[in-house]
Amino acid sequence: MTVDGTVDPAIRVQGIMKSFKDLHVLRGVDFDVQAGSIFTLLGSNGSGKTTLVRILSTLLEADAGTAVVHGFDVASAPNDVRQAISLTGQFAAVDEVLSGRENLVLVAKLRHLKNPRAIADDMLDRFSLTEAGSRRVATYSGGMRRRLDIAMSLIGNPPIIFLDEPTTGLDPQARIEVWQTVKDLAQGGTTVLLTTQYLDEAEQLADRIAILHEGTIIQNGTLAELRKLLPSATIEYVEKQPSLEDVFLALVGDTDKTDDGSVAADKEHR
Repeated sequence: MTVDGTVDPAIRVQGIMKSFKDLHVLRGVDFDVQAGSIFTLLGSNGSGKTTLVRILSTLLEADAGTAVVHGFDVASAPNDVRQAISLTGQFAAVDEVLSGRENLVLVAKLRHLKNPRAIADDMLDRFSLTEAGSRRVATYSGGMRRRLDIAMSLIGNPPIIFLDEPTTGLDPQARIEVWQTVKDLAQGGTTVLLTTQYLDEAEQLADRIAILHEGTIIQNGTLAELRKLLPSATIEYVEKQPSLEDVFLALVGDTDKTDDGSVAADKEHR
């Protein structure tokens, strides 16, 4: 808590910069994430979302700037940051040979927690996987695998979770399942930083949306605040509110489809 009585943000990013040789991926990124909220980092492929998540999760060092996660500086106190966070990437990190329960028990044991089987059963129940708990993960649907992956990442109750494009490759039903899981996390008090390139996903989930474009945050606000950036259109006396897609395309234009190599270069370093 600050001296004026306000609550410190769960995540504070100030002036983060990162380059790979001559490719400037992050050019001074700034934002705060309030505890217990869903903060969505929205950007096209190659915009630097995953690079930023890797810096915040201590997997990559920034060239300049500072980042504080759960009160700890990512550069000077990386071990403390790792104790406070969990990271789920674009693809489910589950062992398909093991059952869902066995995956969870394994993670609980690796974290040296007591009663790993009880923890596994609790997570299976929490993520509606109890009936499938004894089945091999190879038989799970995409949505079930993703839910199991998130459940595994939450063992130990980290206060902050990074979800890097969690619905990549999922069918519509599976995406809805993951969306509900993310909403439940925030309602339970977990701080969620989610990256996505899907505009509807940001609309569905985010308390605040930061649009990352060409290495900087070009707008940051609630969905309602972002919609106000464009005038509403009136057709036959019916007001039409601009969608997040309208706002996004108006802000970044259509430059993300260039072939300057930035997308491939960023993916190479993610």
